[in-house]
Amino acid sequence: MTKSWNEMVPKPKKNRYRLLIYFALIIVYVWAFAGIPYSGIKETAGQVSRSILAGLFSPDWGYVYLPDGEDLLRGLLDTLAISILGTFISTIICIPFAFWSAANMSRGKLISGSGKMLLSLIRTFPEIVMAILFIKAVGPGSFAGVLALGLHSVGMLGKLYADEIENIDNGPLEALMAVGASRLQILWFAVIPQVLPGFLSYMLYRFEINLRSATILGIIGAGGIGTPLIFALSTRNWDRVGIILLGIIVMITVIDLISGTIRKRLV
Repeated sequence: MTKSWNEMVPKPKKNRYRLLIYFALIIVYVWAFAGIPYSGIKETAGQVSRSILAGLFSPDWGYVYLPDGEDLLRGLLDTLAISILGTFISTIICIPFAFWSAANMSRGKLISGSGKMLLSLIRTFPEIVMAILFIKAVGPGSFAGVLALGLHSVGMLGKLYADEIENIDNGPLEALMAVGASRLQILWFAVIPQVLPGFLSYMLYRFEINLRSATILGIIGAGGIGTPLIFALSTRNWDRVGIILLGIIVMITVIDLISGTIRKRLV
């Protein structure tokens, strides 16, 4: 019986390659952990942990609403407004960048490549770095947080939107081109209807991310619930820390449920 060509050709030694990969991963993890300075656990760690847990289980319910000052509800609404405005700004701005970066919408790879490179450059800077820059430019407050989230989200949403545009069915485009439709008509009747559900789904997903980021930006002075949270932590007001954390958990959970339900209907 003659052997087939696949049986005659020696197979690669996959086990050896896997061992090399595992060994390389072990080296990387050992190197990473070796670079982390460890000075031991502080003596007050247990006391602080018990205080935080006590604050979570006995929160300051009086801070939920204060008629004459900043309270939990105002901080959560401020955080929600920052994330909504930041997502809205990024959604509007990233649409032209998405069509610029989509390979099937450009006449050459150089044009779409430059758009993708620009979006990658925008994604390089984290929200907190952008927030610090905008705080220096426009001052502390919610406006700096909105600008930081809006600009940073352009990088991620632009890439996702560009991928959605590149995956469209070219049949409707070719049909409209065959009957002599203009470029604007092709865009409106063949491209937008295909990409709109994906655009809305990605927008909601990005809104969930921005909501979490907005709680962090307040810690550096960019508005939202993070500002009273860092004040409560610095003054060791654990009861207030507990009610703020509970408020953040409830808000994010509710928004996730609503957003997930809407995204399931869109996709």
